[in-house]
Amino acid sequence: MDWKSTINGFKQYLQLEKGLSDNSIKAYIRDVEKLHYYLQKEGHSPSPPESVEYEQLSEFVNHLHTIKLSAYSRARIVSGIRAFFKYLIIEKVITQNPADLLESPRLGRKLPDFLSVEEIDNMILAIDQSQAFGHRNKTMLEVLYSCGLRVSELINLEIFDIYDHDRLVKVTGKGNKQRLVPIDGHSLKLIQMYINTERENIKVKKGEESILFLNRFGKRLSRVYVFTLIKSLAQKAGIKKNISPHTFRHSFATHLVENGADLRSVQEMLGHESITTTEIYTHLQQKSLQDAILKFHPRNKK
Repeated sequence: MDWKSTINGFKQYLQLEKGLSDNSIKAYIRDVEKLHYYLQKEGHSPSPPESVEYEQLSEFVNHLHTIKLSAYSRARIVSGIRAFFKYLIIEKVITQNPADLLESPRLGRKLPDFLSVEEIDNMILAIDQSQAFGHRNKTMLEVLYSCGLRVSELINLEIFDIYDHDRLVKVTGKGNKQRLVPIDGHSLKLIQMYINTERENIKVKKGEESILFLNRFGKRLSRVYVFTLIKSLAQKAGIKKNISPHTFRHSFATHLVENGADLRSVQEMLGHESITTTEIYTHLQQKSLQDAILKFHPRNKK
């Protein structure tokens, strides 16, 4: 099999069998294309994908380290390469997986930047609601923080995903997996106000009728718009941290754990497939226990 047709087959497998999002699929395809480019450059191509051996993959991973890619970027690419050769096994193109012994760089479990409640409030206060779509932007940020959504989940939210009476939001996450997340009454009121005012006056494009948050052309917002908006508001609020829409998601989880929520509940609300992904927030529980011991244990009292 040649590389082009194999990569196309891999793309269809990720779409149809794995049900991954477009962004995830693009990332996996880029990883495989990086490998193919490297093999061409090193004189190993046009040999077909099934002829690739562990030694060549190992050299490729070492090359990524040599060009000073971060550990996270290298781990991302190794993950994509493993998925590709696993696909070749499933399709019976190969019988032995050369990526089985491929090692990923060790990653430190560092909690990403998160915002305090005050910082979130200051960003929301920085929105000029006298400007067009000011109320929409305020509502989006409240929903992003209140429900711990990914940016893709936010922009694809539909009106009928909001269950006012039950105070729940139906969220469609990675792999089209759905979950129900509680939403506070304040955010629900903002959503209803936005629907009845700003959204009501937009001429909606065909096919976008059910989308909650729309731009001035009547289409769903782009990820780039939300990124740009949040960067701008962080600057206005005087926040120096590296802020993105995902920071609101981390803040949501951090504040829940700080206030005593158990990890299983946080896992369900974030839509993490594995509890190990959510365990990055356990250091907060450990810090709370440490503070309690230092404060209340007899041996720590003067």
